[in-house]
Amino acid sequence: MTDATAAKSGVRKVEGAPLLELDDVKMHFRIKGDGILALGNKWVQAVDGVSLTLQPGETLGLVGESGCGKSTTARLITRLLEPTGGQIRFQGVDIAHMNERQLRPYRREIQLIFQDPYSSLNPRHTVGTIVGTALRTHDMVPKSGELKRVQELLEMVGLNPEHYNRYPHEFSGGQRQRIGIARALAARPKVIVADEPVSALDVSIQAQVMNLLENLRKELGIAFVFIAHDLGVVRHFCDRVAVMYLGRVVEEGPRDELYEKPNHPYTQALLSAVPDIGVVRGVPPKNRIRLVGDVPSPVDPPSGCRFRTRCWKAEEICATQDPALLEHTEKLHTACHFAAPPTESIVAETV
Repeated sequence: MTDATAAKSGVRKVEGAPLLELDDVKMHFRIKGDGILALGNKWVQAVDGVSLTLQPGETLGLVGESGCGKSTTARLITRLLEPTGGQIRFQGVDIAHMNERQLRPYRREIQLIFQDPYSSLNPRHTVGTIVGTALRTHDMVPKSGELKRVQELLEMVGLNPEHYNRYPHEFSGGQRQRIGIARALAARPKVIVADEPVSALDVSIQAQVMNLLENLRKELGIAFVFIAHDLGVVRHFCDRVAVMYLGRVVEEGPRDELYEKPNHPYTQALLSAVPDIGVVRGVPPKNRIRLVGDVPSPVDPPSGCRFRTRCWKAEEICATQDPALLEHTEKLHTACHFAAPPTESIVAETV
């Protein structure tokens, strides 16, 4: 988008700033106790001090266990939620606490692809209406050209453009997700946040959707924040990867460095669980790091390092000092007092 177009749309821009930047972003949800023995109000620390950057055309992967705050982070980036604290800067402008009128020009710049293609599409609307909503909302094409643009978008994502008058229930799961992708593309965004876009699809369909996203990324130059459980998909698609645990980023850096020589114990445990196709060819299997215990509650997280209750490296300092996310080896930023690449003798002990 040119400077003239940006000014016309109402989007401000700070020269030299990253495309998207999260600075110490927090999202705490208030919960109320029930009954006579209720101890008052408490807070769920879903996201607690996340800092990330995204450059134009780049893809950033967010990985971690369920409940670590990935989807909440996605909704904060797209401002479906207003953060409790911190800044969310788009092209240098803080949008974290803008009201809906101020946010409107930024809505088209940051779009979201939802996880479930079945529940994210209105069953009462045709595909043409669903995809064309962004065109009408942001006044992107004349009314007479809306149908043509909708058909172009459907064809772009691999659907028959003549099916614009069909309803979501007439499509398969993979096709519905393509409709969701077309809806996100309609606004010509600079950033797309994909919240586990293939996890609800059959394995045979996942590769097709991932190839579609890869092609769109190259053709249109869109930057992605890609959230997934499948570390293999993340390695294939993302330039950089951030690992989250209990609402915080514990390690972040370039994809190849993080996958080959992770410094954080939690990242090492995650990667050790990835199936290795080399075993079928006779390669000895790698040591599996088995974490014991459950993820602590985000209502009352552990003091100091939040991973210490399941970490085999934990010492007294881990309980008293919260490790900062600092640069260690090979451009990796790691939040650990004892950050070090894995060794062949790593075995997780019971904590």
